[in-house]
This record gives sequence, structure tokens and C-alpha cells, in this order.
Amino acid sequence: MFTEFKKEIEWGGRTLTLEAGKIARQADGAVMVTYGETKVLCTAVGAKSARPGLDFFPLSVHYQEKTYAAGKIPGGFFKREARPSEKETLTSRLIDRPIRPLFAKGFKNETQIICTTVAHDMENDPDIAAMIGTSAALTISGLPFFGPIGGCRVGYIDGEYVLNPRLDQMADTELDLIVAGTAEGVLMVESEANELSEDVLLNGVMFGHKAFQPVIDAIIALAELCAKEPWDLPEAPDEVEGLKAKIVAAAEAPLREAYAIKDKIERVSKVAAAKDAVAAQMKADDGIDQGLLDEVLADALKSLEKTIVRRDILKTGMRIDGRDTKTVRPIVSEVGILPRAHGSALFTRGETQALVVATLGTGQDEQLIDALEGSYREHFMLHYNFPPYSVGEAGRFGFTGRREIGHGKLAWRAIHPMLPSKEDFPYTMRVVSEITESNGSSSMASVCGASLSLMDAGVPLKRPVAGIAMGLIKEDDGVAVLSDIIGDEDHLGDMDFKVAGTENGITSLQMDIKITSITEEIMKTALAQAKDGRIHILGEMGRAISNAREDVSSKAPRITVFQINKDKIRDVIGAGGKVIREITETTGAKIDLEDDGTVKVAAVDDASAQQAIDWIKSLTSEPEVGAIYTGKVVKTVDFGAFVNFMGAKDGLVHISELADHRVGQTTDVVNVGDAVKVKLIGIDDRGKIKLSMRVVDQETGEDISDKPKAE
Repeated sequence: MFTEFKKEIEWGGRTLTLEAGKIARQADGAVMVTYGETKVLCTAVGAKSARPGLDFFPLSVHYQEKTYAAGKIPGGFFKREARPSEKETLTSRLIDRPIRPLFAKGFKNETQIICTTVAHDMENDPDIAAMIGTSAALTISGLPFFGPIGGCRVGYIDGEYVLNPRLDQMADTELDLIVAGTAEGVLMVESEANELSEDVLLNGVMFGHKAFQPVIDAIIALAELCAKEPWDLPEAPDEVEGLKAKIVAAAEAPLREAYAIKDKIERVSKVAAAKDAVAAQMKADDGIDQGLLDEVLADALKSLEKTIVRRDILKTGMRIDGRDTKTVRPIVSEVGILPRAHGSALFTRGETQALVVATLGTGQDEQLIDALEGSYREHFMLHYNFPPYSVGEAGRFGFTGRREIGHGKLAWRAIHPMLPSKEDFPYTMRVVSEITESNGSSSMASVCGASLSLMDAGVPLKRPVAGIAMGLIKEDDGVAVLSDIIGDEDHLGDMDFKVAGTENGITSLQMDIKITSITEEIMKTALAQAKDGRIHILGEMGRAISNAREDVSSKAPRITVFQINKDKIRDVIGAGGKVIREITETTGAKIDLEDDGTVKVAAVDDASAQQAIDWIKSLTSEPEVGAIYTGKVVKTVDFGAFVNFMGAKDGLVHISELADHRVGQTTDVVNVGDAVKVKLIGIDDRGKIKLSMRVVDQETGEDISDKPKAE
């Protein structure tokens, strides 16, 4: 019934298996990838024809994790996988970025990739398997995909590069780098690093490129067994080229004039006006096929824009806004601009601006992540928002898109290695970056603003972090690497290369290539140029703040951490949480109580925090002979009074210890409910506690035991 095809290789100390022909046979391409015991089903399907009028390639990539892959049932009411998690969204982007440039130019048929994790061995992350499976599915599908690509994860442990480190090794690595590319070169890089040098990062990229070559060979070998016939791409009729030439002739002069304007708002307006004028001119020409015009106008204008911008940079070394290739736009950094925020910063670089706010919370504010690998709590969150007004548009608002999630995670990776440990700084931290203006690299502005706002909030970062975006113009007759790219250079260039780090090294690197690949030499040049730019930006940021404030913001809760005996946890919680609820409601403090006996008490008011701390300690401390306590009379008897003085602890004040004179009846001195001060004078063999009031001054709490007892 099945005609199965299979390729196996040993890769990174585990078996990588590619299988086709048995599952999802109606898809154009379907491959089951097995790495270790992690399995991902990857499918590729393309529409048989393009929708008329499309001026972009409608590719969509969907990575999904099924909880059954790890033997789990989804949480929540519906018990069904719901909207994509952050991990699923980021992995979808990770796969999309290296495959998109390799489709045939002009291919506009809707194409959909779906990758489903169906088994997870808790050792091998499915993201690399999904990337490899996508490449294999596209290669055998017949779609005009000029791959295959390979991909891998690179770790750096004890000074050595590690191919595809297992999940338990990730805690020890100084580098989490994912690299993807073709046999010829690198297409995509994503990484988090612990202040590593440019050379270590570059060598890691090249290590990864070499390491995934056997995977590319295996995909080619599988395709030789079962690839479908390649699709025929329709050739553009001769009249298309003639029409494009006519459009270029009409548009070149006004577009060149528009791109000579250095101010973004004025330039965008002039470019739009030039395009509208050319479109109107073409539509008024009765000799032009209007249906054909609708198909080629946008492409022709975009191609012309690309030629104008790129050629001028290569020819003159000057960019649209008047800078040379290495200059960073003017920077203004400000902190403390929001009066009620724990930390705030406004970072402006040219026409890109980020309002970044840091908020400090307690352990109760941590985010619970329910992943296939297991649930865990995250105490640092960074959220990036890109409202349409930031680029002067009115657009869809309120929905968090994949781009916002991806840019937020990139900034998170850049800051994360510089955070203090949870033990040294027991706060939950949330940073929100509101992009208020955008003209290139708002994600790197978010990195700079996040660093500034966290330091303003009093978070002791190891060192400030800055980021810069690099671009590339690559033609047969020249190459230009651009520092601090603006939006048009990103849109019309060949590379988006983002580097973040401190003065000591790189903490995050992301690279996307829009051409088939770039060389090691170009990456080396870009990294060196990015380092100069990063150091410059750090200097500009230092004008606002260069180190964390000495203490956390007065608006933030103060957290006190102390330890209690694990056996006393139940005394603090009480039956059904009654005791801990009473403490929090009475004092207003927040209390986090961990299984090992660690207690974190947080309150904005120091008095509230101290009241809660004293209360908890009174419940958990062991009574000490000779110590003086404040207690409450809970019972009177003929021979004395019972006093509750340490939570649930009671002791007896014998009638002879009630006062420094002879007492006839207990109630002559105390009654139930009275607050008294007592000294613990003994604990007998049965654990019964003996207290004394007569040796304590009931007004001051002073020990007066040296005074003789009155007769």
C-alpha cells in the first residue's frame, strides 16, 4: 500500500532519519523527521495558481507542538491545544526566514508549511528537526524552491563548540546559536550569548555551517529517490518587459528626486506622490493593457527603487539620509520620564524612538510557562509593541503579531545574560517597549531602552547593553556594509544583521539574508563595524545613566528574603491558608513561601513588611530561655495564667510570677485578652514552657529580674 523512502545519517551523536511516502501523501511534500526519539511531521503545499494582482509571495509557516508528544493533556477548560505559544511562534519565524529567499523570483502561488511535533524525547529540541523537515518536504515537493537548506544548534561549553546540545546541556552553555543555510553559505543566524567575542560568534556560525552539510547531502539523496517533477513557471510575455521599461522611463527621474530628500516624512510623501503620478500616467495611456499594468506596476516600481538606492550607495558611498556607511544617527537617551513607573527611558536614534518602561514585582507575578519539556516560571519578561502610528499609518491595532513577538524575544535575549541572579535580586521584572517612532531597527532601540529603564529602576545589570542593526548592499561590482540601517535600506537591501551586547562582548545576534548567501568575510566585516557602532551607542546611553541606581525605585515593593525551618511552613500557611491570608490582609504585604523554607516578603511600605516579617518569625521561631516576648492571656486558672506568645505557643505564668508582690487571685492582675510582656524562664522535660511577668517592666519591656521580689 505504501511506497516508503528513507535516509538515515549519524549526526551529532544521534541518528537523524528522513522518511517520506507513508504519511500525508496528498501534500505536495511530506517528510517525517526523527532525531533521537523526537519526531516532527513537516508538510509543504502550494496553490496551483497565483491570485491575480499579488505583489508579494504569500508564504506561511506554522509550527505546532501537540501535548500528546510528551504524554500530556492540555491544561485549561477545553483540553485542546489553543492559540500558538511563544515558542511555536518563534519557531515558525525561525523556519520561515531561511527558506523565503530561496523560492523562485516571481513565484506568487500561496504556499503553506505545517510542522507538527508528534513525539518529544525530552532531550532534543524539535525546532531543528522541524527546520530540516521543512527543507526536505520542499525539496521533494516540486515547488520552485532552490534549496535544500540545513540547520543546526551550536553550543559553547568549556571553550568547545557542541553540535546540537541536548536540553540538559543548555544550562552549561555560554552560547545558544541556531544557524541555517545552503551548501554555499549562511542564510540565517539567531543566538543568545554570554558576552562572547566577535571571533567566537563568527567561528560558531562557521562551525554550524560545516556541521549541517551532511544533512543537506541526506536531503538531496532523499530527493533523488522520491522528488516530484518540478513545477513549470510561466515565462513573462515580451510585452511585460516592454511595459516595465516604459514604467521605469516615466518614474526614474521623479523617484531619484524623491530619494534625494534626507528627511523621512518628506521623502516618503514625495516617493508616494511620484508613484501615484506614474500610475495615473500609465492608466491614462490607452495603448497599455490595464490588466497587465495592474500585475507589473508594483514590481516595476519596487525594482526601480531598489536600483536607485543601491546603486547610489555603491557609487558614492553616501546613503539616503546623507550619512556615510559607518555613521550612526544622532542619539538622545533620557531616563526617569514617567513619575509613577519603577523605571522608564526614552531612547531616540534618528527617526526611531522607543518608550521603555520597567516594572518590578514579586514571585507571584512570575509567568508560568507550560512547555512540552515541563512547566517552569519565568521572572523576566520583555514585551514589544509596534502601533501603526509609529510609521504614520492607520492600521490594525490590538493584536500581537508574530513580528512583535519575535522582536520582543530578540531584545529579551540581548538583556537576559546581563541580569542579576534570582538569588541576588529576587524580583520579577517586566519590560515593555512602546515603539513611538520607527525608521529602522526598533528592536535594537528596545534593547537600549530596556537597559536604561532597568538601571533606572535599580536593577543591578552586570553591564549596560546596546544594539545596532547592520545592512548590506551586494552587487557584482561592489559590496557595502551599512551601520544603523533605516527602513528603506532594510527594505531594499540584502541583509538585516542585528548585534547587541556590552563593551565586553556580544549577548545576542540575529541575521537574515535576502540573497542566496553571504561569505565569511562579509560577516567578519559586519561584526567589526557593528562593534564600533555598539561602543559608540553605549557612550551616548551613558550620558543618561551608566550604572544601576543604588536602590530600587521607591515606588517598587521592597523584598526581604529569609529562611525558616521547612517543618514550620504549615504553621505559616495554616488550615486552608487561613494564617497566611490573615497576615497578607492585615499587613498589606505579599508573601512568597517556597518548599525549601525560603520566605520572600514584599511591600512598598517598610513598616508593613516588618510587621509581616515579625509575624512570620513569631510563628516559626523556637522559644529561647531568657528572651522577652509580647503575648496575650488566653486562660486564667487558680494557679496562674496561660499566655499565647509565639503564634500557637502557650506558656504558664505561675501565680507567683505574676507580680513582684504576693497575689491573692490571678484575676487581680490579669484577665483573658490582656496583652502582657513575659520572659521565658524555663522549659521542662515535657516541653512545658514557664513564663514570668514579674521580671519584666510591663510598660517598657525591660528585664528587671535583678530587682528583689517584694514580700
